[in-house]
Amino acid sequence: MSDALTSPHNNHLAVIEALYSGHHGWLYATLRKKLGNAMDAADLTQDTFTRILASRVAVIEQPRAYLSCVAKGILVNWYQRKALERAYLDALALLPAPEVPSPELRFIVLETLHEIDAMLDALPPLVKRAFLLSQISGLKYDDIAEQLGVSLITVKRYMKQAFVQCLMLVE
Repeated sequence: MSDALTSPHNNHLAVIEALYSGHHGWLYATLRKKLGNAMDAADLTQDTFTRILASRVAVIEQPRAYLSCVAKGILVNWYQRKALERAYLDALALLPAPEVPSPELRFIVLETLHEIDAMLDALPPLVKRAFLLSQISGLKYDDIAEQLGVSLITVKRYMKQAFVQCLMLVE
């Protein structure tokens, strides 16, 4: 047998093909029932298989459990994204008509909010909390240290870590 046919890449594709053909319908039906929406279920099903394809997994012992786990993570992200969009649209609804941004600008702002949200989610929980307490709540570093039960130097370290992460978003 040729090396091309037995390569890990071909094995990975065979695993994904078998997973897709054997379980796509089940995953789609599960997500459709959960979401009550065929289009979103189809999108999230495809996102699940795309993520698995990118993962380069070679063996899947329990396909439905694995699919459920990956899909759950994607579903959580999807719900967070929808909540963020609703909050932004609710805030826009409070603006006087002349101040409402154009659809193009709304799209850009939503995409930016999603990037910021993803960046914040990549931070360790205490770093994220310190950053939000500073930037959203306007607390001083001393107050953040007291609220989190850490030293002032630790808060400064957390803030540096968060700002470095923000700079990576801009680059």
